[in-house]
Amino acid sequence: MSLPPLRASSRLEDVRYEIRGPLARRALELEKAGYEVIKLNIGNPGAFGFRTPESMRVALVENLHKAEGYCASAKGIFPAREAVLMQQEQRGVLDVDHDAVFLGNGVSELILMCMRALLEPGDEVLVPSPDYPLWTASVVIHGGKVVHYPCRAQHGYVPDPDELAELVSERCKALVLINPNNPTGAVYPRGVLERLVRLAEERQLVIFSDEIYGEMTYAGAVFQPVAPLVQHTLCATFSGLSKIYRACGYRVGWVSFNGETAHAADYLAGLELLASLRLCPNVPGQWAVQTALGGQQSVRELVEPGGRLFESRRALLQRVAASPYLSCVAPAGAMYAFVGVDPQLLPDFDDARFALELLEEKHVLVAPGSSFNVLYRNHFRTTLLPEADQLDEVFGRIEALLAGQV
Repeated sequence: MSLPPLRASSRLEDVRYEIRGPLARRALELEKAGYEVIKLNIGNPGAFGFRTPESMRVALVENLHKAEGYCASAKGIFPAREAVLMQQEQRGVLDVDHDAVFLGNGVSELILMCMRALLEPGDEVLVPSPDYPLWTASVVIHGGKVVHYPCRAQHGYVPDPDELAELVSERCKALVLINPNNPTGAVYPRGVLERLVRLAEERQLVIFSDEIYGEMTYAGAVFQPVAPLVQHTLCATFSGLSKIYRACGYRVGWVSFNGETAHAADYLAGLELLASLRLCPNVPGQWAVQTALGGQQSVRELVEPGGRLFESRRALLQRVAASPYLSCVAPAGAMYAFVGVDPQLLPDFDDARFALELLEEKHVLVAPGSSFNVLYRNHFRTTLLPEADQLDEVFGRIEALLAGQV
């Protein structure tokens, strides 16, 4: 007896997440065949020898006896929410309370939950292009329509508020900001953020601010949180332990709401319902939050001259500057570089084909630029997590592959 094909939901037809797509699966096949693949497609600090700060590991272990049952609140344990609240207060955000802080199994889960609670079919959400593709997927999978606003290399990948304003329609519900930005490394100036906040307040848009890379900035760039700038609309700030604190596997993220919350009571109640349906977020990892946010911010040691991320960034930029084929806006924050290939020298270049050839021939895995919801196909994203010497070797392989295509 043959069964009819079991189809995936039609809501998945336009959902893309190439970072863990066919290229990543092919990399696993090559590894099983005995090849050593350098995986630069995901910002996974643990894979490159970064350790979670010891104080966080100790906090988790010492509280394991408190983590064997569900936590009392579907939003998360009180000490973790209190730590997020205190961090926001230190940033000048005085209109947050514990009930407006939700813990999740990473920021990814919270993004999906926040969109699920907000969107009706056909509602529009402004998302940057390039973007972290989960944001686009989270809108599409819940029946919304993504309106991508361009962030161009010639402007340092910083959005133009006037251009963005032209894209706001009556169906627009929200504005997504990713700052510091993944994949480009852009860090938005305060003046630009103030204009974007004013636009959101005038058009009654919810602001979703992805700040998972927060204090991870280079060369004097200043990270400006959005929440202190918002008064007259709802603002959701997302962050977590995965990147700055090098604890991806703990799967702990949070979102805190501030600004105009009175009109959003029904939305926040809906979000709490969704939080309750999953019973609670991962409990052991939550016990590291208070220690992380209240302790020494060791990320500064990594992004200053002599620090590992700073030196890897320098090595990459030196390699790009010496290449006849490559260009890159120097990342001011986060842990990635969005590298362009000169279309005049390589007019037939295609990012997906190049990424596959680089994997098959040079055993290096990068993410094609078109994975990040851009229309052009001459970029790729790499992480800055390898040691400087390894990045230098990687770009030697990239250079050799490109030279063979001229």
